[in-house]
Amino acid sequence: MSVNEILLAEPRGFCAGVDRAIEIVEKALAKFGRPIYVRHEIVHNTYVVNDLKAKGAIFIEELSDVPPGATLVFSAHGVSKAVQDEAVQRGFQIFDATCPLVSKVHVEVAKLSKEGYEFIMIGHKGHPEVEGTMGQLSEGIHLVEEIADIARVRPKQTEKLAVVTQTTLSVDDTAEIAIALKARFPQIREPKHQDICYATQNRQDAIKVLTGQVDLIIVVGSPTSSNSNRLAELSRKRGVPGYMVDDASELKDEWFSGVQRVGLTAGASAPEILVEHVIERIKALGATSVRKMDGIEETVKFPLPKGLKIHD
Repeated sequence: MSVNEILLAEPRGFCAGVDRAIEIVEKALAKFGRPIYVRHEIVHNTYVVNDLKAKGAIFIEELSDVPPGATLVFSAHGVSKAVQDEAVQRGFQIFDATCPLVSKVHVEVAKLSKEGYEFIMIGHKGHPEVEGTMGQLSEGIHLVEEIADIARVRPKQTEKLAVVTQTTLSVDDTAEIAIALKARFPQIREPKHQDICYATQNRQDAIKVLTGQVDLIIVVGSPTSSNSNRLAELSRKRGVPGYMVDDASELKDEWFSGVQRVGLTAGASAPEILVEHVIERIKALGATSVRKMDGIEETVKFPLPKGLKIHD
């Protein structure tokens, strides 16, 4: 093998929303004991989910699987109004681990809906964040996954239309769809602030820098992780082979044939320990140097919900 250097993307790995979500489950376990029920995977990472299962978290999709009086945590992706209402009716003790940046989109949808707006959401069908955001309203929100979908959108009116997006999409893909939406609906209201979260943006920007310096990019992330998938896609779009792995065991020797410098990053829900395991495996293929690239230092921190803070 000819690998001699690993270049680490900066930033990579956990974002503030993921840190907070995992901490909410761990603090709930510490305070109330096991089990703690979590609706959907708290974040889309196999290692994280298995670690929390071992500590006493039980992951469910249906609230009917949660016993009366139990403690329930909503995942970082957010939930629909119907799920929120059902959880309250069932009398659970609820802690909401929805990423505050996703919550911001929910608040915007509620506010503009009261002003008579309909919405077009750019996102992936079936993704829990999309289901949560679209489920803020009983009607008047239309999903667009790609430019071809725009022609099928039939809003009741076009005077008051607003765009919202899944936070973990590719910036470039979202921009193309937004331009096409504007062409069909010239009066459409664009998001007040960029809906794509700072962490998604920063990790994609780091990939853009990496692709100019490496022969191959490895993204640590689980198959269900939207932002991790986008990182590998972005690498390939920029002409550099990009592979996503859940952990070091999924690396294939043939990927590294003729490769001298490997770029390594991790999606926003992938822990650093998995990056370290990948580094060790690539070192076994001959890499002797590990270098961090320059990048943005992320200092964002989100507060815990009331009831889990240290002084509560």
